[in-house]
Amino acid sequence: MIAKGMSGGEIVVAVDGSQHSLKALDWAVDAARSGGRQLVVVHVLSDETQMWRARRDAVLGTPEHEPPDPVTEHARSHLYEREDLPEIRYESKEGELEGVLQERGARGAMLVVGSRGRGGFASLLLGSTSRLVATKAAVPVVVVRHTAEDAAADAPVLLGLNPTETADEVIAFAFGCAEEQGRPLVALTAFPSPAAPLPMFGTPMAGVPEDDAAPLTREIERAQQERLAPYTGSFTAVRVQSEIGAGDSAGQLVARSETASLLVVGRHRRRVKADSLMMGSVTNAVLHHAHCPVAVVPGLE
Repeated sequence: MIAKGMSGGEIVVAVDGSQHSLKALDWAVDAARSGGRQLVVVHVLSDETQMWRARRDAVLGTPEHEPPDPVTEHARSHLYEREDLPEIRYESKEGELEGVLQERGARGAMLVVGSRGRGGFASLLLGSTSRLVATKAAVPVVVVRHTAEDAAADAPVLLGLNPTETADEVIAFAFGCAEEQGRPLVALTAFPSPAAPLPMFGTPMAGVPEDDAAPLTREIERAQQERLAPYTGSFTAVRVQSEIGAGDSAGQLVARSETASLLVVGRHRRRVKADSLMMGSVTNAVLHHAHCPVAVVPGLE
């Protein structure tokens, strides 16, 4: 029996007062509401604030009640006029940013972050914190770009599927999101094409002769169906569409993400060690270039 979607109950979203994090907050609110989940809004205090508190406590002692955190208050006011909010809890944390987010996110179903935080260089599409968290977190990490447009009501969840390599946890997460959000799921598998011998991203691939494309396509379709069969049997409410694209995987996924609500990819191939800081080339590429939010899902190592 296939595990049903996401483990744990709550969705954790990181905020820092930036527009990037508020965009992530909006996405997380919708995800929590559609899934009937609690939302935890987390702000990791800046190093300056933590140092100031430490000096204050050393001189005056720790106050009985801390004054409100302006960042979480800003997040609260941002949501003030929204209707049908899920249950929300606000938390202010001390500690090292990436470590706190990983630890807090590990107790939930997923961790949601903006593509860049406050103080990030405008030219960077993906901030260092977002990348590190997506690389190391024990739970799926959804990276929401602040320029991403709201998805259409019928926009699908897009799954980057390699039938022989994509981990069970990645597929189950994609099906779980589609089920909770009431969206169809598109499973996209790419193969080399003679029309595109060089990929948009990543390393070159050998082309496939045109005469061999048809039998290869049929073989990929068969492999897709076999790989997805246990999930279509478990997630019966999810309408599944399989797609096969000629070209490199990253380029195909980036192009298809223009009409998707969420792109789900695995963090890396199974052969990479669990403690590695490396991320698969396809995952790295879509994090930088996808038009919709990207969920990076770790598999069992």
